[in-house]
Amino acid sequence: MHYDYVTENTCAQVISLDIEGDVIRNVKFTGGCNGNLKAISILVDGWTVEEIASKLSGNTCGMRSTSCADQLARAVRAAYEAQKQQKA
Repeated sequence: MHYDYVTENTCAQVISLDIEGDVIRNVKFTGGCNGNLKAISILVDGWTVEEIASKLSGNTCGMRSTSCADQLARAVRAAYEAQKQQKA
C-alpha cells in the first residue's frame, strides 16, 4: 500500500512510502535536507515499522521538538494503522 504523510514542524513537507505488512520500502521526502533524507531513505528500506520507530522516534532537530527522522517514525506508524483499517 502506498501512503503519504503530511509532516508537522519540519522542513520536509510530505513523506511518501510503501508498506507491505510491517515492512517499509520506497521512502521519499518532499522538502528538507536532500542529501541526509536520501540517506535515511536508503538506510531504512526494508526495515519494519518497529525497527524504524524504535531507532528514530524522539529524534529532534535544533530547537524543534521533532525532526524529519521523528516524523518518519510517526509516518510509518500511521501507515501501519491505515493499512490495518483498509483490510478490516
